[in-house]
Amino acid sequence: MNVVSLLIGRGGSSLKNKNILPVNGIPLLLWGCSAAVRSKYINHYYVSSDDAEILNTAAIAGYKPIVRPSKLASDTAQSSDAVRHALEHIEETVGKVDILVVQHANVGTITEDMIDTCISMLIENAKASSVVPAHEYAEYHPMRAKRVTEDGYLESFFTGHKVSANRQDLPQAVFFDHSFWVLRGRDAVFDPNGQGPWPCMGSNILPYINSGCFDVHTLEDLETTGRWINENNIAVPDFLTD
Repeated sequence: MNVVSLLIGRGGSSLKNKNILPVNGIPLLLWGCSAAVRSKYINHYYVSSDDAEILNTAAIAGYKPIVRPSKLASDTAQSSDAVRHALEHIEETVGKVDILVVQHANVGTITEDMIDTCISMLIENAKASSVVPAHEYAEYHPMRAKRVTEDGYLESFFTGHKVSANRQDLPQAVFFDHSFWVLRGRDAVFDPNGQGPWPCMGSNILPYINSGCFDVHTLEDLETTGRWINENNIAVPDFLTD
């Protein structure tokens, strides 16, 4: 099978250069790259970005560059469109992509075991279009959400449902980690009926339930990522020690 890791990351961010800021002395995105390089399934590596520093840093891990056009790198650009653009580029080189593992450059709290478990789940479930890490967060259950009315008051975002104050009475709700997505190639990425707001995941998404990741948006998130790496005994990336 052609199993491809696609790292995605824009240059623009409220935290300047967050994707390449050091975590334990190593650029953030290289921790995620290391997990993919250690995967027993992945055999091709690409990075899509509008930023030369991101492309050059990912190249240290053997990731081939895909220069993202500016229209797909704005604050309003959709990540699914960037994935579709990259997949078409990759297919020109490697042919049919059986499984596309989309990684987010601002997440370093993943392991090869997580990636391989999700790939195995997709292989074993022929009807699934994707497998996506997800977690429960009962304190922010969607049925508890409120909207602000025109006169400034709050009302239930979802009407017509009696909502219990007890978390255990609420139906299970999960939220995507946005650490990585395991997609069934073109069938998922270009599915015209793919679930919003990330239709590139396709129509039949399986969750890989875990405790959640730390996607970096602040300097404190970098510190949290570093602690997680230390606590989980994540080794220094092989490509930095060879």
